[in-house]
Order: sequence, then C-alpha cells, then structure tokens
Amino acid sequence: MTRLDQLNDLKPIYDVVVVGAGPAGMAAATEASAHGLEVLLVDEAASPGGQIFRAITETPLHDRRVLGEDYWKGRAAAETLLASGVHYLPGATVWHLDPVLQFGLSVEGRAAAVTARRAVLATGALERPFPVKGWTLPGVMSAGAAQTLLKASGLVPQGRVVLAGTGPLLWLLASQYVAAGHPPAAILDTTATGNWRRAVGALPAFLRSPYVAKGLRLLLRVRRAVRVVSGVIELSIEAGDGSATEIAFRRGDRPMERMAADHVLLHQGVTPNVNLASAAGCALEWNETQACFRPRTDAWGRSSVAGIAITGDGSGIGGAEIAALRGQLAGIDAACELGRMAPEVRDGLAASVRARIAAYDRGRHFLDLLYRPADHFRLPHDEALACRCEEVTGRHLREVAALGVPGPNQMKSMLRCGMGPCQGRLCGLTVAEVIAAERGVSPAEVGYYRLRSPVKPVTLAEIASMPREERDEKAVLRV
Repeated sequence: MTRLDQLNDLKPIYDVVVVGAGPAGMAAATEASAHGLEVLLVDEAASPGGQIFRAITETPLHDRRVLGEDYWKGRAAAETLLASGVHYLPGATVWHLDPVLQFGLSVEGRAAAVTARRAVLATGALERPFPVKGWTLPGVMSAGAAQTLLKASGLVPQGRVVLAGTGPLLWLLASQYVAAGHPPAAILDTTATGNWRRAVGALPAFLRSPYVAKGLRLLLRVRRAVRVVSGVIELSIEAGDGSATEIAFRRGDRPMERMAADHVLLHQGVTPNVNLASAAGCALEWNETQACFRPRTDAWGRSSVAGIAITGDGSGIGGAEIAALRGQLAGIDAACELGRMAPEVRDGLAASVRARIAAYDRGRHFLDLLYRPADHFRLPHDEALACRCEEVTGRHLREVAALGVPGPNQMKSMLRCGMGPCQGRLCGLTVAEVIAAERGVSPAEVGYYRLRSPVKPVTLAEIASMPREERDEKAVLRV
C-alpha cells in the first residue's frame, strides 16, 4: 500500500476510486488492485477500519476479550490492504461526485479533483435517529459514538450508564463494557413485542446461520451482568443542572418509572449512508423491512448511474461479514468492467463469494424483523429536536406537514431541514417519516431529500486552492 500524505501526491486519473475504508471499502480496493488496476482508496479517518473496525491498527486496547474476536478479524483485512498496491489517502473529505466520475476531495484545508474510470462507494452506515425528549442533552450520545470512544481511545463512561433502544449493537456494546469491567446499570429494551410474532417465520433460517451461536453467547453474557428491562414503549431523558440525570420509561400498561443516569446511550439500528450516492444522481428506493432508504443496485452493486457501484452497508444493511463480501464482488466486477477479465471468469470467482453471502443472509431477515424500530420511536417527540442543525422540533415538523407538504424538499424550503452542515444525514429519515405519517402514505411515496454537491462542508478557500482548470471545470458542473 502506498500512503499518500498530501493532495499533490494524487494522480489525476485512477482506474478505480473507492470511498470508505471500512470492511467493504478495504475488500473492494484490495480485490481490484489484485487484478492489476490502479486503485485510490479515500477515507475520512486517519487509519483504515471504518466504524466497525475503528482504529484496528492503533487501538490502545490490547485485551482481545474487551472488543471481542469479531473486532480483531478486521486486523487481517487491514494487513491485506497494507500489503496491496492500493494508493491510500486518509483524512480526506469527499464532497463531490458527478456522473462523469469526477471527485472533489479536501485534505487539511486544500482541495483537488480526481477522475475515476470506475467509482465504488463504500460509505457504510449511520445510526438511525432516536428523537426522544432529551436526546440532545449533555450526557446523552449514541451507542455507536460510545463504541468509537472505546475502540479509538479506550474510554468508558463513568457513573450510572443506561443503554436504551434496540438492535444488535446495543447488546454488543453492553457486552464490551462488561468485559472491560464497567457493566452498564441497565438496558432499556424498546424492541416491540409484536416483532417476535413477525420474525418467527424467519427463525428456522436464522438457526442455520452463523449468527446463532455468537448471538446466544452475547445475550447470556449481558443478561448475567446487567439488568435488562424489556417491553419499553415510552422513553424520555430528564435534565438536572443542564445535563442528563434521569431517564423516564414506561412498559406496557404500567405507570411511568424513573431511573437515575449519568450517561444515556441510545440506539435503534443503523441505516445506509446515502448522501454521496444520492448527490451523484443514483436512484434510491424504500426498504420497508429495514425502514430506510437505500440506493438501487444490482447483484454486483452497480447503481443507476453508469460506472458507480455502491457496496457494503451503504447499499443495504447486512453487517460486517456481508459488507466485506459485497466489497469483494464490487472489486471483481470493476476488474471485469475495465477489461482485466472475461465475464465468465468474473462469474466463477464470484460464485464462492455469493455462497458465503447466502449463508449470512439466511439469518439477516430474522434480525431485520426482530429489531425493526417501533413506528412511534422513529417519529420525533414534540419537544425533541428533529433537525439538530436548524433546531427544528418534532412539533414544528408536524405543524408544517399538516399543511399538506408533499415531501422533504418542500419541507426544506419552509423550515430549512437538511440545509445544515450534516446535509440531512441526521434528519432525513425523520422528516420523511413525519410527512408520510401526516399524509397516511408510505415513505416510498414521500421520497428523500434531493441532494447535490457539496455533500460535506467545503470552504471557499479550499475551492480557491484548486488548480485553475479544476476550478473552472467544477464551476461548469455547478458545485
């Protein structure tokens, strides 16, 4: 691997540009490079691994029991990347991609343009918003953010830590805290009881998947050490002295209960990070089972825009194992599309990869059905900030949606939702689902934000730092 330290080290054109150095991005880049393609791997982090394998090459945690063996599997993927011929640009922000496969990149206040013959987007997943009352208070963060602190810095919140929500990551984080010697005070499980009835039909396939043994060990370890409160249907976080001090919850027909908390870690699943793909013109579609929008792709990850493939959890949530395998498929297909192998050779190489994906897919549907967040928890509380950037509450959203707003783009013009620094990454699903609920239709009919470049904040100084011909070309492309 060749690590690039500055934009001047970039070539103007690469065979393949891969965005994201998580499981899918590392796999796609190394596979494409192995077939003789010149590959550039771009990532915002300072080292490879993505969110799942965050800081895998430099974590201060050396006790393997804390993060678990699934985390340490990422070391092999990172070492394979390091031994490859990939050009790797860390600490880089990708703020533009267009249908002619030209990227806009920024590193340390300078910008540059790079063109690809084939683009592979492995932008991963985002945690789903959990807009309950008090979710923006100091002392409250997402489970994913807390796990990043653990992986990258070895930090565990002190005091009374309460985890609340649903999904495998919630249980994994609790297990890691137990292994680190800091078990949380409680888990408030918001998994809807009706989900079990809907998921039971997928249970036989799940029992034949690789998830079973791992999941059972995880649940047993946590339940032996942590108080688990199931059936939570209402949740709010209360403040004292400006930060979270208490969490109120209700289960079933019981009265509200209260629990002291110094830190509250929220989670209700993850969704594909679609912003870059959408801004590049790739079509999105609504996935009712996973309750999120995802890019429309074929079996190879090819999007609706020629030359752009989308892989890993950015194309649909499947987990680390499936993400890496999808990335491998994208790398193989890129080699075929660029003339390094015949289609029949590509198909032969892909056969064993698809068989491994199928093994994990057998259990995925059960997990999707079981951990589908309850409808009312996906909609914002009246007093909760639905759009953090523009400070729009759930009440504001509903009041405007009740006027007959057809979709998120019209809501954007009225309340500025999606116009802040996150460009809708935190509020996009929430806004779409509020409008859909008010109209009594599916989010598929409401649609998503119409995104365009720049998808990440970029300064005029960065644009001005580009060579003149690149600035002029970008102006034509209306960035």
